[in-house]
Amino acid sequence: MAQKTRQTSSLSLASKEDKGLFPQPNEVRSYGDSKRQPDDGSASNASTPPNDSKEGVAPSGSTTTTTAACHSEPQQPEVIFPEGGLRAWLVVLGSFSGMVAGFGLMNSVGTFQAYLSTHQLADVSPSATGWIFSLYIFLAFGCGLQIGPVFDAKGPRWLVFGGTICLVVGMIGVSESTKFWHFILTFSILGGLGTSLIFTPAIGSITHFFSRRRGIATGLAATGGSVGGIIFPLTLQSLFPRLGFAWSVRLLALIFLILLIFANLLIRNRLPPKAGEKVWPDFRIFRDVTFALTTAGVFFIEWGLFIPITFLSSYAIANGVSTAFSYQLLAILNAGSAFGRAVPGYVSDRLGRFNTMIGTVALCLISVMGIWFNIDGNIAGLCVFAVIFGFASGSNISLTSVCVGQLCEPEVFGRWYGTCYTVVSIGCLTGLPLAGQILSDNGGDYWGSIVFTGSCYAAGLICFIAARVLKVGWSLKARF
Repeated sequence: MAQKTRQTSSLSLASKEDKGLFPQPNEVRSYGDSKRQPDDGSASNASTPPNDSKEGVAPSGSTTTTTAACHSEPQQPEVIFPEGGLRAWLVVLGSFSGMVAGFGLMNSVGTFQAYLSTHQLADVSPSATGWIFSLYIFLAFGCGLQIGPVFDAKGPRWLVFGGTICLVVGMIGVSESTKFWHFILTFSILGGLGTSLIFTPAIGSITHFFSRRRGIATGLAATGGSVGGIIFPLTLQSLFPRLGFAWSVRLLALIFLILLIFANLLIRNRLPPKAGEKVWPDFRIFRDVTFALTTAGVFFIEWGLFIPITFLSSYAIANGVSTAFSYQLLAILNAGSAFGRAVPGYVSDRLGRFNTMIGTVALCLISVMGIWFNIDGNIAGLCVFAVIFGFASGSNISLTSVCVGQLCEPEVFGRWYGTCYTVVSIGCLTGLPLAGQILSDNGGDYWGSIVFTGSCYAAGLICFIAARVLKVGWSLKARF
């Protein structure tokens, strides 16, 4: 009788395991709060308590179970991530489509800067022209402070729809603009708000479907920005002489509309909002020192990131390179960035998100100070710099989301990510005008702007190393 009872209990337990109530042997428990510990390569036990557990690597195809835990709070329900499946990958496809439009425009600002500075805004200083694009980038990132919590509480549907309206209408307005303030209203404000309304939900929705494979999923979606950054500069370069500025930008608006229809149809959330979740920002999350250091690191790298993207074409023209090839340099940079968004995302799922970010930021620093600072307009050197910097900088945005996601629960990712980029947006607002002012003060010589870019990456590298050391110490084997 006792043996029969034991058999019944064993079958009951197996049944519960089949239903996902208990972790399978190939499942991973990761803890969504800021106290989650990294994997240092040692063996882990799925039943280890949250406050001293370690992340492991699950075999491909398994689900991932996340338990939001903190020793000062009650145990939270487990969250099981699909880690794939048709619905999950359709969300990635929708995010990719939205990023082609939103971040494709952001990666094409160099084309607009080079054209406007020699046509509609030829009588405006480089520093003043820089405010158009820096304000655009500031709004694209800074509006996430409010958009992130709204996404957590309400989902992505109306946010992406509103972003579609703003971005398409903004581009139509750009096609009619002739004065500085016209471009501020259309490109900077409408374009920046539209990009932010698309960008935050596109990244946030992926965190609802992936945990263990979040790096590669986010990286694949983020390659959309690089694809747009390849296609749009080459398209505009070809169309400007044939159709003129107005019709070229109107065609760009039509392409955006088609891409964003797919984004509206496919981007979806999966997890319900947390009970009592509010739509207002909460700066108390900066009490998490690791998150504060991560935000500071992203601030510095984004402070420098858009200087090469925006000024590389103008730098090439100033050093005797043809206008046609100067536009192609931006496409070469974005081609490198496409691989730089996907490959580091794949690597980060295996070696650690912060570890991979530190490596790519170090490569950015080397490419800026070791190559760009020394090439003096050499065409071969410009191509090498565009490829290497494009690859290394591609992860600056794609890995940021997975680094932040490693520090918080998926249900509040929008709030944490939006708060991070609100601080970062201040750097985006000031970076380009500062670089333009340095350029003017040096009589059109770019060396000062290049040094400023390198200094930004050096500071960002220090912050990310500090965040990693704070969590896992100096061990090179720790995966974090």
